[in-house]
Amino acid sequence: MTGPMEQGEPTPDDENTPRIPSPRAAGDDLTGGERGGSGTFVPGPREGNRFTPPEPAPQASMDAAPHSVPEPEPQAVPEPEATVSEAPAADPPSHTVLKSLLGAWALAACSAEETDAVEAHLTECAPCADEALRLRDAVGLLHAERSLDLDPMLRSRVLENCLGRRPARIPVPAWAAPYDAETARLDALLNDFGDAEWHAPVRLKWFEQERRATRRTTVAGVIGHLMAVDALVATALGLDEPVPLDPEAAAAGPTARTEALWRAGQYPLTRTVREPWREQSHTLIRTVSFAGRGVAELAVPYGEFALPLQDAMLDRAFECWIHAGDIAEAVDYPYDPPSGAHLHRMIDLAARVLPTTLAGRRRAGLAAPARGLVTAGSPGRSLRLEIEGVGGGDWHIPLDSPAAVASPEHEVAHVALDGVEFCKLAAGHVQPEDAAVGQLGDREAIRDVLFAAASLSRL
Repeated sequence: MTGPMEQGEPTPDDENTPRIPSPRAAGDDLTGGERGGSGTFVPGPREGNRFTPPEPAPQASMDAAPHSVPEPEPQAVPEPEATVSEAPAADPPSHTVLKSLLGAWALAACSAEETDAVEAHLTECAPCADEALRLRDAVGLLHAERSLDLDPMLRSRVLENCLGRRPARIPVPAWAAPYDAETARLDALLNDFGDAEWHAPVRLKWFEQERRATRRTTVAGVIGHLMAVDALVATALGLDEPVPLDPEAAAAGPTARTEALWRAGQYPLTRTVREPWREQSHTLIRTVSFAGRGVAELAVPYGEFALPLQDAMLDRAFECWIHAGDIAEAVDYPYDPPSGAHLHRMIDLAARVLPTTLAGRRRAGLAAPARGLVTAGSPGRSLRLEIEGVGGGDWHIPLDSPAAVASPEHEVAHVALDGVEFCKLAAGHVQPEDAAVGQLGDREAIRDVLFAAASLSRL
């Protein structure tokens, strides 16, 4: 038909047929996915990894008023769908697998998941729980040799307990026990050193006449110094010299021996010096233990003076502790003082040597002259030396003559010091003027005794 269409007939779907567009909705009525109030396009919500096309805007009725805009129906925003599906829960490890992880669990080498699985299994399986306890106890025994983190008194307690159950056939003399303990503690400190620590700089300090003297060396140099001076005791016992010396150098005392060992190439000042020093200290302990009681009074020459062997061993223990502290300070490591009983023996040795040292300073014009000479064995002026803290006690020092008898009745001065402070003073590590002391009485006598204590030190 070529005439006009009759009313009610459908419009043919033809490209050339004109179309009447539907009315446009207002800008503030557009839903998400169309246009925002600013005119920019707002994407619709995602559905999975795709954009969800926006719902078409409701068309206005042809009969509606030209300016009226129908309100859109509220639409629920669709929830985004999960893009990754959850994996099914894995089965727990088998008994065989969990049992094989017990060793790693005891060493704390399991991952967090493995640790949780093993510990959950241990609450249900008695055989595995027993095995885990045995493995954990065994791990506790895997400490490094002579670990410095252990209690410093542990070695003494273990030895005391063992000797209480089964006495030693050849016991170490009581006067040699401090040397045995201090060399063992120093050896434990050296056990953890690498090459860098052996070359760490150490400044040795001592007191000469009225001033402090110092000498710069290394950790290896300090061990060489200890070995050279220990050789004084070794040669007195008939043992070999670590470094061959001519008679003049051998009789010159500790300083000449140290210089000779430092110059010799037999013991390079590296970590290799530890083993000969350690072997020498062990040999000294074995020798004095087998020698018996009669060897305690054997004279050990120190150049200008001599000491009985039992006092020489205390002297070597004292110097070993002091220089171990120097080494620990150089590598920034804490180091505790000796036990109370051993510290008391060291302080007692210094107190017994003080009268002779004071007399020597007086002869050299470094101390005040004697005020009242008395015959040997008679009471004379004395100073009371009170040492506080662990290893402390009271000593009376004769002031005018080493042969005089010191007594409380003739006390003219009183000095109080901490035990470690007094030992550092005697080692030349604290100046007499800087020593923290309590003083009462004759100031001149107190000064002379403090300077005499500092003069006990040497290289």
